[in-house]
Amino acid sequence: MPVLNVSAYKFVSISDIDTLRQQLRERANSLALKGTILLAPEGINFFIAGPEDPVRQFLARLTEDPRFAGLESKLSWSDEQPFNRMLVKEKREIITMRRPDVDPSQTPAPRIAPETLKQWLDEGREVLLLDTRNGFEVSLGSFDGAIGLDIKSFSDFPAATAHIDSQWRDRPVVTFCTGGIRCEKAAPLMIKEGFHEVYQLDGGILKYFEQCGGAHFHGECFVFDKRVALGPDLQPTGTGQCYACQAVLTPEEQTSSDYAYGVCCPYCRNRKIGARHGATLVA
Repeated sequence: MPVLNVSAYKFVSISDIDTLRQQLRERANSLALKGTILLAPEGINFFIAGPEDPVRQFLARLTEDPRFAGLESKLSWSDEQPFNRMLVKEKREIITMRRPDVDPSQTPAPRIAPETLKQWLDEGREVLLLDTRNGFEVSLGSFDGAIGLDIKSFSDFPAATAHIDSQWRDRPVVTFCTGGIRCEKAAPLMIKEGFHEVYQLDGGILKYFEQCGGAHFHGECFVFDKRVALGPDLQPTGTGQCYACQAVLTPEEQTSSDYAYGVCCPYCRNRKIGARHGATLVA
């Protein structure tokens, strides 16, 4: 049976985290869903997967809570369950930037729809496409002409913005990430720091793939589950990830004599673990 994968987030004040965490854990387990749900005072961020009916039941029940009404989900399908278990965690932030002065629920940046961004790119408009993801994610694929900041974690983003050419402070900037959550903080931060026209790509790369395919995009998009990377058709590409060191591996690297599934890969076996590291958290 095909597996429905759903990612969603919402920045909203949550004061009853312990109670909510228990409720969501029990509900997800009763529906035999797997994935990760993050709860923090600033909101909710989750990626869950399972058969279609139970997933939709979970979403329907969740959005009965007025705090989560209008929650927008990104959907994709897979042949296998991409998660091993169901986790519901409490965090300080649902996406860590360590800038408490940036509150997306109070001061959101303007959004740009995927179709509008594609139109801008079709027309050749002057716009800086800023990839807010980690360096290893950018190396797998990004929009044509986009710049990345070569950061190792999103908490490095605020300091890295100082390296963006000052000429773009008065020109249009579009930030983007995997599913949109990082840009909920990245774009408002840039506005606070003096960039005058900043937009966030609504729904991130995954929503762009869903609505516009691979136009103006090269490569693949890293995702934080066992599928590892998706192409513009939202299907797994065959890219893998080492269980031992989290290095991202091409299909060719997975045929190396130095690769043993679940044990090691050419990078950790030869002690050459470098910039091509992945991660195991939802983002």
